[in-house]
Amino acid sequence: MTAGMMGGPLLFLAAGEPSGDVLGAALMAALRDETGGAARFMGVGGPAMAAEGLDSLFSQDELAVMGLVEVLPRLPRLIRRIRETAAACLAARPDALLTIDSPGFGLRVARRVRAADPAIRTIHYVAPSVWAWRPGRAKKMAAYVDHLLALLPFEPPYFTAHGMSCDFVGHPAAARPRAGDAEIAALRASLAIPPGAPVLLALPGSRLGEVRRHCGPFGAVVALLAQRLPGLRVILPTVGAVAEPVRALTQDWAAPPDILDPRGLSPAVADARKWAGFAAADAALAASGTVTLELAAAGTPMVAAYRTHPLTAQIVRRLVRVETANLVNLVAGSRVVPEFLQEYFQPPAVADALTPLFSASPERAAQAEDAARVLKALGAEGPPPALRAARSVLAALDRRRLRL
Repeated sequence: MTAGMMGGPLLFLAAGEPSGDVLGAALMAALRDETGGAARFMGVGGPAMAAEGLDSLFSQDELAVMGLVEVLPRLPRLIRRIRETAAACLAARPDALLTIDSPGFGLRVARRVRAADPAIRTIHYVAPSVWAWRPGRAKKMAAYVDHLLALLPFEPPYFTAHGMSCDFVGHPAAARPRAGDAEIAALRASLAIPPGAPVLLALPGSRLGEVRRHCGPFGAVVALLAQRLPGLRVILPTVGAVAEPVRALTQDWAAPPDILDPRGLSPAVADARKWAGFAAADAALAASGTVTLELAAAGTPMVAAYRTHPLTAQIVRRLVRVETANLVNLVAGSRVVPEFLQEYFQPPAVADALTPLFSASPERAAQAEDAARVLKALGAEGPPPALRAARSVLAALDRRRLRL
């Protein structure tokens, strides 16, 4: 703990989307453990962080938007929330501003805070993907970010080269234990899934724009699979903010999904139910993103597919420096997980890629082999990532104290 922190370090947290909420909640718990319960928190987060005691300045749902074109209609509100968050941080004068994931929100808050009060230390959790696109961001970040926490092992040099400190803390998916047989059986029983029935996990995204773009083509894939796999059942975990749109958009699927709606459940119960759903499935169709690493941790083979606004896609294609958007493929250095992006996201091709994953096929075995290598690379054999992240944060605060 840093000297002079009366009552323990005060951290202002800013998490702009559901993935950051999960990371933030685990980090809060670990920081509390590491400081003997002395750490204090304020800022912006979601339901998981609220369960850890955070009183969010406003609903995190207001910030859940992705895409260069998609953000434009909501830009005035987003700018207002960025200003309000920065102002609240400046008024609190915390020991550190800790922004979590969602760089479009968090890093803009950090930039405002640094410009107004350089004494407030700034830490960002989840190093931006400068290795994939816009490499110049790392140099620009050095002007307003002191310390980074990286989820991928190859990321720190991209940032330390510009004067920031950066620790690889591991990816939380790597440390997540798989659901046990009893948990899987309980979920299947609660959904009345017969023994031996083929089960597809559908993951169309956690943002409204994503589910609107994906539920149609996902439904077309389900229709094709239902013809090939008699008795097909579909499990669809979602987040509360999009649960009702997901229900409306999937009610006409050939195999209407069993929706795992977290509303009304504690974060711990909802999380356990989600992971039981992951493990209960034979295969998954997922929007590309962090969820692909969670599927690897659950042992669920997958196909990734994603569509964004066509103009956003054109812009991104001019900027990206990697050939895959799938984190499992990226860390493994392979293309073992089939990936269908934009115009290549055609339901017949996706269904063809998914079909062999429902049996003991070479494709299924290859994914299992790569998943094991990926999880090891992401820190599965070390301390829990949240604990490593908490220790990294506290060490960064101590380094700041020693320089004062």
